[in-house]
Amino acid sequence: MKILSTAGRLLACLALSAVCTTGLGADSVPLIHAHAHNDYVHQRPLLNALDDGFCSVEADVYLVDGQLLVAHYRFQVRPERTLQALYLDPLRERVKKNGGRVYPAGPEFTLLVELKSDWRASYPVLREMLKQYGGMLTTFRSGSTQTNAIRVIITGQRSKEMFAGESVRYAALDGDLADLDSGLPADLIPWISGDWASEFKWRGTGPVPESDKLKLQQIVAKAHVQGRRVRFWGAPDQSVFWAEMLANGVDLINTDNLDGAQKFLLKN
Repeated sequence: MKILSTAGRLLACLALSAVCTTGLGADSVPLIHAHAHNDYVHQRPLLNALDDGFCSVEADVYLVDGQLLVAHYRFQVRPERTLQALYLDPLRERVKKNGGRVYPAGPEFTLLVELKSDWRASYPVLREMLKQYGGMLTTFRSGSTQTNAIRVIITGQRSKEMFAGESVRYAALDGDLADLDSGLPADLIPWISGDWASEFKWRGTGPVPESDKLKLQQIVAKAHVQGRRVRFWGAPDQSVFWAEMLANGVDLINTDNLDGAQKFLLKN
């Protein structure tokens, strides 16, 4: 019987660990209510969220020397941290391996891209980039939607003017609460994102005020009638808040606590 050296045993353990980690990611239960806010700040951007089954991730991008670089602040950009390298390329590879979906036979995945630079300069670069990945993206043309593995939604410094003149659109817009009265179609604005702290009094302690609960239910009902999903940011990132959101029909749990949200959603 061959006896492994210490180095050999270490390599074997590392290999086993890699296999287990890969298997975990592949076997994750898709969580349609889970949105990884500022996903890129995690140790393994995108991959941590995928391991936990998240069906939505968020990446902030700056346009720097013709490249869309992922960072929260301009001084944090690094040339190797491109939107393609951190998100689009690994997602395309995963879609290829999983039969055309991010998760095998799973739901549509969302990549929320926050433009930190003026859309007039950054959106044309993003659009040309997305065209290269069109085979896996949900696209929009002539009033119809072709659902695919991944839907790109643009937030941040965006405008409804961005898509003017496009016969094929590779992305949609993140709306705000005012867009519930805009009359614009859900294929253009599939999401409504609101700032919780500016709209509601409740901060996760004690019972939810009835006025807050009524307002929340009205927002959700209005959005759902229009075929839109609802997300709140700037909110308490804890299980008591998540429970209230689910109980009142909010579609997306906006969180930085990936493991905690995964455990919560698997139980609920």
